[in-house]
Amino acid sequence: MNGTIIAQNLGKRYKYYNSQRPATIMEAALSGFKFMQSVQKFWAVKDVTIEIAPGEMLGIIGKNGAGKSTLLQLLGGVIQPDEGQVMIAGRIGALLDLAAGFHSDLTGRENIYVTAISAGLTRREVTQRLDKIIAFTELENFIHLPLRTYSTGMMMRLAFSVAVHTDPQVMLVDEFLSVGDLAFQTKCLNRISELKAQGCAIALVSHSPDQIKSLCNKALWLSRGQMAAYGDPETVIQQYVDAMRLETRKRTPTSHPSVKTVSGFELKVNKNRFGSLEAEVLSLQIQTPNQDSVVETYGGRPLRLLIDYVAHSPVESPIFGISISDTKGVNCYQTNTSLADVALPTILGQGRIALEIECPNLETGQYFIDVGIYEKDWSYSYDFHWQVYPIIIQRSNTLVSASSPSQKWELLSV
Repeated sequence: MNGTIIAQNLGKRYKYYNSQRPATIMEAALSGFKFMQSVQKFWAVKDVTIEIAPGEMLGIIGKNGAGKSTLLQLLGGVIQPDEGQVMIAGRIGALLDLAAGFHSDLTGRENIYVTAISAGLTRREVTQRLDKIIAFTELENFIHLPLRTYSTGMMMRLAFSVAVHTDPQVMLVDEFLSVGDLAFQTKCLNRISELKAQGCAIALVSHSPDQIKSLCNKALWLSRGQMAAYGDPETVIQQYVDAMRLETRKRTPTSHPSVKTVSGFELKVNKNRFGSLEAEVLSLQIQTPNQDSVVETYGGRPLRLLIDYVAHSPVESPIFGISISDTKGVNCYQTNTSLADVALPTILGQGRIALEIECPNLETGQYFIDVGIYEKDWSYSYDFHWQVYPIIIQRSNTLVSASSPSQKWELLSV
């Protein structure tokens, strides 16, 4: 059946070589070929069995180095397995490498022809679809320029547009949607959803648990190349998040000076503060858009949350998040920069990030705004403050969404 991906007991093994391995034949001969042998072997992917039917999407999640990209390369036939087998039925649209299939000296238009024909279209079919492909990229003013003048985001637009206009029955997407602006990312996600509805089988690597839960029928959590969990996205993601919480507790210092918040609460590690503290939340200010302090508000009213932080060493692509919990600790609402598709740069030293949001329309009562900084793969928390920033929320009589109010994240200083 076209639009099917099946992998059975898939495995890929690589070799480690000695750091003193000769770079040339001459160096090898002079050393008596002493360091030519591999030191050890490791499995990048081991015993992976999955099946994606037509119209299904598999979300693949895991830490960096877990084997996610290797698995997609195996599925796409870019590399061959050392164990197991892959069966793909249908035309493949693969977004595994921005540079794959592109020629830097050719124009964007010429590259469309080269990559689309390589994907299985005839020249006539490419010509018939050319205007649609270019329009989707929104690069009309640059399409006649050589590719070497394109930014990474522009190349992503071109590659994605070609891939989704070649009638793929199978799509392999490797963290591609982390490149480019938010509006185009949303456009890409909408197009992927359309392909899924048309019967395309899709494998998507993502660092966003929320993205996988909202888009995918199945989820695979890879850990050190092996299947840690596979099946229902809600269940798999919960297991992944639980593992992150356990890792956070392991990394949280046993002792650390307590801190008083402006609201009078005392922050204590392993009580209401958890994380490695490589980066710390210094304060959370709850304000109106006019920068007046807020202790009470109504559902639907705008809030401005200012998070001051310090990173004691470079922290790559952190995730900032807030949640609202009631006095019993029940989580009523949450959001984060990953869910909002806001990619942050490496942070070091002190900085500030702001979130402008409509307050969720919850039942009248006291709540707490919880705040955290997380490792880019959600592996653990750098710092998480729980139930120390109180706010009273009055239920509004106007119709306001309790689950998805509008929001805007902004990095003010770094």
